[in-house]
Amino acid sequence: MSVGSFVFMLHSHLPYYRKAGMWPFGEESVYECMAESYIPLLNAIGDLWDEGVPAKLTIGITPILGEQLADPHLNKGFDKFLGDRIEAAQLDEARYGPRGETPNPDFLHLARFYLNWFQQVRTDYHDRWNRDIIGGFKKYQDLGAIEITTSAATHCFSPLLETDESLYAQFKTGIDSYKRLFGRAPKGCWLPECAYRPATADRPGVEKWLHDLGLEYFFTESFVIKGGQTAELRKVFGPYGTIEYIPAPPRPATGLDTFEAFWLKEYPVAVLGRHEEAGYQVWSAEHGYPGDANYREFHKKDDKSGLHYWKLTSKTTDLGDKQRYNPEAAMNRMRENADHYVGFIQQTLTEQLKKTGQPGLVMVSFDTELFGHWWFEGVNWIKEVLKKMRTYTAVTPQTASEYLAANPPQRAIELPESSWGSGGHWQVWLNNDTQWMWPIINDSEKTMVALVEQYASKSDDVVQRILKQAGRELLLLESSDWPFLVTTGQAKVYATERFNEHAERFNTLTQMLTKNQIDEAKLASIEDIDNCFPTISPNDFRHSAVAALNTPATRS
Repeated sequence: MSVGSFVFMLHSHLPYYRKAGMWPFGEESVYECMAESYIPLLNAIGDLWDEGVPAKLTIGITPILGEQLADPHLNKGFDKFLGDRIEAAQLDEARYGPRGETPNPDFLHLARFYLNWFQQVRTDYHDRWNRDIIGGFKKYQDLGAIEITTSAATHCFSPLLETDESLYAQFKTGIDSYKRLFGRAPKGCWLPECAYRPATADRPGVEKWLHDLGLEYFFTESFVIKGGQTAELRKVFGPYGTIEYIPAPPRPATGLDTFEAFWLKEYPVAVLGRHEEAGYQVWSAEHGYPGDANYREFHKKDDKSGLHYWKLTSKTTDLGDKQRYNPEAAMNRMRENADHYVGFIQQTLTEQLKKTGQPGLVMVSFDTELFGHWWFEGVNWIKEVLKKMRTYTAVTPQTASEYLAANPPQRAIELPESSWGSGGHWQVWLNNDTQWMWPIINDSEKTMVALVEQYASKSDDVVQRILKQAGRELLLLESSDWPFLVTTGQAKVYATERFNEHAERFNTLTQMLTKNQIDEAKLASIEDIDNCFPTISPNDFRHSAVAALNTPATRS
């Protein structure tokens, strides 16, 4: 008998970096995640399948990431990136060898480790996945090993978009991209930043657009289901670092928990809440697995090759005092951590079964890039967890759709205004440092609606190209990454420049129409840089497209 279900959700997303710099922010970020997260994850899924273990992961791939992974320019750049990393390891092998500039047998061992590692990634990329990461994920979804979910086109912070046309265009464009890349319609959706806007007197909740576009479920945070406040996580492992904690007013406890899924009250869309403790076990930099002293240190690199030769050592050790990384010791620790997590999930579900008499749900969701890129050993940890859970426990791993099909929600819930951000509200994306962005976004939304109403019916090919490119620039302008990077201070200048560039390109394109000053050379240059969503339709920004969606809110 199963003690309950385990839904492991990985949310994969990067900003649109194509032809927008290289390092420290730009295309190299895509290449690093391809090498360290996406290809290793595909390898793990494929290895498990070959061993008779379907991974049953639910993997979100945001449309803007999917577009980049399928892009010929970025795939060509990835080949060069791998070649450069292999050459760097070879140079270190010579430098740290017996006759090298600075002989060091320990670093020589690590240089050879990385040389073999990057060579294997290149072999897998070319021979196992045919230089087609998206095709690899599609293969295992088609086989039933995983489920792939979608999101808004450019990971917009949807509650702060001002027009329904923008919301519709974001999700419609994202779904169209998914269909083109994966050959089927998606069932599930990751709300960018877990940002939810409930219905108001004059606007429906965001779930209306999900439902009317055929999406069946999304994910949220624990406190959104249970009430109360978010935990004060001063530091989480990965790209977020320390974000100022500004608590939202506490909500009364709802009496509900995350051991089941719920319907939204107005539309038949299901919501699954993250299990707080099971997530914290990985996310927390203080208490989570990735903070173990044996694991590879992300922030310290060799000053010549850029390779990582050091381990975390301790949470308080300065970078200059980090000790040498030992891959073998790290793998041993990874297996111990996998054992602990499998036991934790089994115990949690067993206790819930004893308490209620019903098998429950533990759903966890993490950024895919945490595993492999930030936590170098993390993909191996996922593989060990899935294998051991299938072999040694009575837990049932399921994709989100499989869980919902077997366990349709029995209760409905009203969700509050919320996000995953510090305090559970919107201040990470709307604050003193970012408030200047939102009038620009909102004015551009209205401009786009007016333009398509006036020009979308024109048969002129150049006019249609301008409208499509303006739509792309608006979607990119709306990306939640720009205010997030400003708030966290990780890339404030870069994010501000990127935001302003998309705003400038949008204005340049709109003025070509409003001032009747079409510049085909300028249009072509913008199209060459921002070429995502090749099937984007200006009609998706029209009021008539939104008005046509009047699907009755019935629950089957």
